[in-house]
Amino acid sequence: MSSPSTIAAGRIRTPEECAQAQLDAYNTGDITTFAAVYADDVQLMDLSTGVVFCSGRPALIERYGTLFQRNPSLHCTLLSRIVAPPFVIDEEHVVGLAEQPVHAVATYEVHGGEIQRAWFLREQPSA
Repeated sequence: MSSPSTIAAGRIRTPEECAQAQLDAYNTGDITTFAAVYADDVQLMDLSTGVVFCSGRPALIERYGTLFQRNPSLHCTLLSRIVAPPFVIDEEHVVGLAEQPVHAVATYEVHGGEIQRAWFLREQPSA
């Protein structure tokens, strides 16, 4: 059964619509709208290590709610997007997260109008 969060104009959101909805909510610091795009059992992982750093919507709300409160200048600019359903791959430029801007890649796996899993990769500083 779909929840209202998975519906866009009377239909299930596409993977690209899910990626955009969470990006828009991230940029406004709207934790309720942000979390509504994710599945109850969502898993967020570090792509380089395979470590699951967030499991379940309650953990996502706690982690990102705190992030939004502590970083009011947080903003993510989409540099490029590849859509290959059920996956969406975003190249991003994030400011307000660290002292320096962060160049990152986020990959979202979407089913039933919700993000089920996501992998994140940050550019590593040169040695």
